[in-house]
Amino acid sequence: MPVWLLIVPQPPPTGIRDQRNWRKIHAFQFEGLPTMRRVVLLAAISALVSACSKTPETAAAPAVAKAAPDTHAAIAWVKPDGASLDAVFARARVENKPVFLYWGAVWCPPCNQIKAAVFNRPDFVERSKGFIPVYLDGDTPGAQKLGTQFKVRGYPTTILFKPDGTELTRLPGEVDAVQYMQLLKLGMAATQPIKETLTAALTEQPGGGAVTLPADAWRLLAYYAWDVDEAQLLARKDLAATVVQLARKCPPQEAEAAARLTLRAVALAAQDKASGLDTSQALAAVQTVLADAPRARETADILVNYANDLVAVLSKQGSAERAALVGALNAALDRLAADASLSTADQLGAVQAKVGLALMDKPKAATPDLPPALVAQAQAAAEKADKAARDKYERQAVIPSAAHLLSDVGQLDASDAMLKAELPKAVSGYYHMLVLASNAKRRGDKAASLDWAEKAYAGSLGPATRLQWGSGYVQKLIELAPQDSARIEKAAAQVIGELEAAPETFYERNRRSLEKMGAQLTTWNAGGKHAPVVKRLHAQLDGVCAKLPERNTARAACLGVFGKAAQKV
Repeated sequence: MPVWLLIVPQPPPTGIRDQRNWRKIHAFQFEGLPTMRRVVLLAAISALVSACSKTPETAAAPAVAKAAPDTHAAIAWVKPDGASLDAVFARARVENKPVFLYWGAVWCPPCNQIKAAVFNRPDFVERSKGFIPVYLDGDTPGAQKLGTQFKVRGYPTTILFKPDGTELTRLPGEVDAVQYMQLLKLGMAATQPIKETLTAALTEQPGGGAVTLPADAWRLLAYYAWDVDEAQLLARKDLAATVVQLARKCPPQEAEAAARLTLRAVALAAQDKASGLDTSQALAAVQTVLADAPRARETADILVNYANDLVAVLSKQGSAERAALVGALNAALDRLAADASLSTADQLGAVQAKVGLALMDKPKAATPDLPPALVAQAQAAAEKADKAARDKYERQAVIPSAAHLLSDVGQLDASDAMLKAELPKAVSGYYHMLVLASNAKRRGDKAASLDWAEKAYAGSLGPATRLQWGSGYVQKLIELAPQDSARIEKAAAQVIGELEAAPETFYERNRRSLEKMGAQLTTWNAGGKHAPVVKRLHAQLDGVCAKLPERNTARAACLGVFGKAAQKV
């Protein structure tokens, strides 16, 4: 996911912040949000609003009649080539300007949605003159090391920093474009790090009661990108419980922030049963949000991305509470799917969320048992998205989502047809090939699935991307063709052979991709069934590790790829 890094200068003395489902087409292919574990392919840009206690402004309906010009090319991007932003920070201090760092990948659907919906906006281009815009692709030299430094994992992540390196806040990447601009302005005006705001919000006054915070502070907490915090503010074990506390403490007059924090607390509670969430109170609060169309529109990103989590946490399978909650969610999602002020991707995501709800208590099947009306709605939404998306970046986000939606309702042939038609003009066709591989797997055609996965790896570009796609292909081979040791060895050897013996290679997503591949190969070799293959691969990797500087953390990471079990091979 892209990272937006906004580094805000100190105010002058005069007193003048997944994917989720798209990451889950193939789990091996994507790193990122621990809470983003839905089945859906989503490149959502969801609802944000102007202030906790203010009436939200309605985003303008996206213009999709014709292709949008590549406006963001007019932004004076700084493109670092190396594992340091020291020069950028130095310039920021001298010019007293914020620094906006975008971290993304060419193939990433949400990154392309942001390019289409935000970077192409004239007001964003104009605002970019007031900060130093930095564009850092995950495949550029040193990028993965920077990812480790700034504690970012998936694309997108957005961060706001002061020039001295103090992190102000993390901004949500899946946001409505008009409302994102409002939130960006709010984040730039922040005078203290979000960590201090969080501490203040949780602190009890000596005489009892919570510290009084301004509306904007609660709004920054409510819209903080908790799902990409990466232990920056809180240890992962404390995350859900802390957001539950914030939801309790948020004053009722800050209705927008309170609603958003409650929804976020429920979503996080899906991953932490010890969060302390009062499910009865939360259920009532969620039902209130769903019954209030403007409030549901404000929190559309959470409703769309975490619909299944909300239902799973707040109700039991087969209960009357679940039926009522699902019904209310579906009604809200229908409104969002028809909301012309939302982007094509968001409207599509709302239908995908409905399908996810319909499937959550059903066994997996290539042809799921779904109501004909829902299947028809999904087909219509996919066709509409195909026709509406004109900008090349938007299509990179929307078409895989639409195709995956068709797959989820059992329309595999239609999904394949849409993807194959798009391949010649896609920004990164190898991403689309992953959905084609998934479709083939659903049909039970392992050979075709592996063929598409191999093509995706062969077509991928960039060192980090090739490592990610290559390690994913190896894992796919182990899953679908464990008997084909020659093909597995050839693929793994190619991945290792492309590694550059430089410390920057063994950071962040690169390191995790290699460790996943190593773990899969070690498991595949259980009982020494493939000991000669793993021994040769291990020796090949050792040759790369030996070229790294001694006592460097990268060398230790390289040597640990296969784990301790492999040392005995």
